[in-house]
Amino acid sequence: MNKIHYRHEWKHVLNYADLLTIRQRLRAVMTPDPHALDGKYLIRSLYFDNLSDRALREKIDGVNMREKFRIRYYNGDTSLIHLEKKSKLNGLGTKYSAPLRAEEARRIVYGELDWMLSASDRPLVQELYCKMRYQGMRPKTIVDYTREPFIFTPGNVRVTLDYDIRTGLRSTDFLNPDTPTIPAGDATIILEVKWDAYLPDIIRDAVQIPGRRVGAFSKYAQCRIYG
Repeated sequence: MNKIHYRHEWKHVLNYADLLTIRQRLRAVMTPDPHALDGKYLIRSLYFDNLSDRALREKIDGVNMREKFRIRYYNGDTSLIHLEKKSKLNGLGTKYSAPLRAEEARRIVYGELDWMLSASDRPLVQELYCKMRYQGMRPKTIVDYTREPFIFTPGNVRVTLDYDIRTGLRSTDFLNPDTPTIPAGDATIILEVKWDAYLPDIIRDAVQIPGRRVGAFSKYAQCRIYG
């Protein structure tokens, strides 16, 4: 069995002036993600939860060991869709991923689940099937946002700036580019820093803003404000 690889994670909530400062620093010491278009991704995710909103409640309550499922694609390109499970333990995070075709994603959204049992090459798809079938897990809401990603090879560091967070309210029609979304509360900007064994000082210094402390923020929770 492969060893689970957990990574350290920091999150800061920024204002627009902070964003300009941090962006300039990151461009000086890090490399923009080569897969981004003009330095940015447009990300659309569809988050899942059960009938009692377990993932939402555990995030709000700060439960030490928790997980959440989502389906995600980038820049409006539905030819490459990812099913992802994010897990947290003792403040560390890990992520599991499996590819989905657009038709498979559509069937999941509409509750057509039986095909998932035969996806033996994708255990994560089968795990989601079990949770949807036996734990009442269902799609809950669309989460859209813009991401500026940067990478730094020593320490396997990834820093992202996320903003323009929008919610689909209760809509789950996430393959439809015309699905309406609205701003999710205040114009929040999120700095995320992820690394493996150590965080190089040059990156630690670059992401520091006086008066900003490491905290918890969930785009999913923010987008569930409205239901």
